[in-house]
Amino acid sequence: MSAADDRDQRSDRELVEAAKAGDASAFDRLVDGHYRSVYNTAYRMLGTPSAASDATQSVFLRVYEALDTFRGEAAFSTWLYRITMNICLDELRRRKNQPFSLTEEDEDGEFAGERDLPDESDEPAITAEQRELQRLVHEALGRLPEDFRTVIVLYDLRGLAYQEIAEVLDVPLGTVKSRLNRARRALRNEMHEHAELFGT
Repeated sequence: MSAADDRDQRSDRELVEAAKAGDASAFDRLVDGHYRSVYNTAYRMLGTPSAASDATQSVFLRVYEALDTFRGEAAFSTWLYRITMNICLDELRRRKNQPFSLTEEDEDGEFAGERDLPDESDEPAITAEQRELQRLVHEALGRLPEDFRTVIVLYDLRGLAYQEIAEVLDVPLGTVKSRLNRARRALRNEMHEHAELFGT
């Protein structure tokens, strides 16, 4: 763990302890510090901004209600991801017979999802290509089984280490690695017809 990571972890621990002691501003800082990460994870799992927003609210409500049970045996972020994934998977099971939807649009009629592909150029054609790639990956993720989608979101999109994912999902380390390999193959198969956008 880097010095910066250590400072971040120490800060989370201090905020958790303060929030447990009744410091509302400490809990607000925890929410502020992790909101975007939770939202982005929920968005990748559930597919639409409104579903991600609802799930994010549910996550932090559950965190607030369960904070006294957090013992610090794992990092706060690991515990938070576990709650996030549980809520997302519960929602996916509830809507099992409903199609994965990407129909939400913003006020300008554009796709309303958050965009976390970096914009590396001011050239409109490249920006449009990036947005199209992001949309295609998002749709392909939505067609993957829940187990595959989960490991890709946590590893490739959120940047968690294998061990962290094993802790979040409560599965052996080997299961994470094999599931990720199979998930990536499945995603490549879903994206095969759009291979030119990936330069392959």
